[in-house]
Amino acid sequence: MGRNDLKGKVVLIAGGAKNLGGLLSRELAKKGAKIAIHYNSDSTKADADKTLEDIKAGGGEAILFQADLTNVENIRALFNEVRQQWGGIDIAINTVGKVLKKPFSDTTEAEYDSMFDINSKVAYFFIQEAGKQINDNGKICTIVTSLLAAFTGLYSTYAGGKAPVEHYTRAASKEYGARGISVTAVAPGPMDTPFFYGQETDDAVAYHKSASALGGLTKIEDIAPLVEFLVTDGWWITGQTIFANGGYTTR
Repeated sequence: MGRNDLKGKVVLIAGGAKNLGGLLSRELAKKGAKIAIHYNSDSTKADADKTLEDIKAGGGEAILFQADLTNVENIRALFNEVRQQWGGIDIAINTVGKVLKKPFSDTTEAEYDSMFDINSKVAYFFIQEAGKQINDNGKICTIVTSLLAAFTGLYSTYAGGKAPVEHYTRAASKEYGARGISVTAVAPGPMDTPFFYGQETDDAVAYHKSASALGGLTKIEDIAPLVEFLVTDGWWITGQTIFANGGYTTR
């Protein structure tokens, strides 16, 4: 089995039940990977069950794991269970995130804590545990946001919470590189999913659609192939944050 062949590889996807995570679960399963689908809460269970059913209907192999990953013990338990199930983990992808659109002056301490727990703490300890538990020549990828390169208000805790992940990615790539492990982050533009629309007005949606050079919002179908590339043939890219947003922002 080659380094870039997904057949038989074990892939753990945090937030793998719906939206981009769900698409990644389905697409990587089609290539022969075994998929461990993590989801956060009972509200996502129906999506998780449907993703599992779709994979099995296509002849694939998958398992579900429900947990709040802001509790670091749950991250460890997630990796442990997948290793016990399949003997090892080859690829770890973290799509977990939460958006808050709110003026700086109105943000509460509780909101700040929650945003950094979900967007930064989970990412840190997911990368940490992946480094401990994935196989040599494994791959780690985290979904961040193109707002990391934006000059904008209202998203201070979202972009701020994701910003440290860029350095986590660089640091981990240096520390894990001797084992052939690549570590990357992908920064989509505003994605055309329920994750995006919840906090946006019609005017804001129209602006975001007009802001990209190629026009429109980012589609999950445009991001999933990039993530797949980074965890297969693109493994030589490491320590990098890749902005994939149709020309929405750049560095």
